[in-house]
Amino acid sequence: MTVLEDRIEMADSDDMSALDRLFERLSVPEGYRAEIVEGAVYMVPQRSIHWLIIRRIVRALDERFGMDAMVFSDVRIDFPGRLNGFCPDVAKLRDGAEQDSANHWLHQDVEFVAEVISKGTAANDYGPKKTAYATAEVPVFLVVDPYVGKCHVYTQPKDGEYVTETTVSFGGDVDLTATLGLTLKTDEFPRD
Repeated sequence: MTVLEDRIEMADSDDMSALDRLFERLSVPEGYRAEIVEGAVYMVPQRSIHWLIIRRIVRALDERFGMDAMVFSDVRIDFPGRLNGFCPDVAKLRDGAEQDSANHWLHQDVEFVAEVISKGTAANDYGPKKTAYATAEVPVFLVVDPYVGKCHVYTQPKDGEYVTETTVSFGGDVDLTATLGLTLKTDEFPRD
C-alpha cells in the first residue's frame, strides 16, 4: 500500500486523480470487492449472508422509490477526507444525480448509505467511513451487523459527526419514515 502510494505521488502529473490511479492499479480477485479508506486498500471476500442483507435493503428501496431510482451496490463514490474511494454496500442518490466529467458519482448527491459489517473491515464502517459520510452530510447512514443481529441508524449529520443514533435489533423495524419515507423490515435479515 505505501509503496503504491509513493509511486503514485512520484508519477507524472496528469488529469487523473490519485484515487483513479490507485483503483487502476488494483488487481481484485474474483469474488472480492475493493475500496480505499484513508489511502489504505481493503479487499474483502463477498459473503452470501452479506449479499442477502444487501438484497433486502435494495428491494425495500426499489419498492419505495421504483426501479428507476438511483440505487447502487458496490459502486465507487469518492468521499471527503484523504483518499476515500468507497464502494458502499448500498447507496441511494437523489433524483437527477449525474456523473461528473470523469464519470464519478458525487457524494453531494448521496441521500442514504448502508454498510453491512464484515469482520475484517468493521472498524472502517464505525470509524473513518462514518466520519466521511457525516462530513459529506449524507442524511442517513445505516450499519447492519449480522454478527450481533443489530442495525445502527445514524442521522442528522453536523460538523463531521452524526447527532442521532438509533439501534434496532434484528426482527424490529428500522423507522426511516422521517428521512426516506420508508420502514425497513429486518425480521428476515440472516445472522452470521
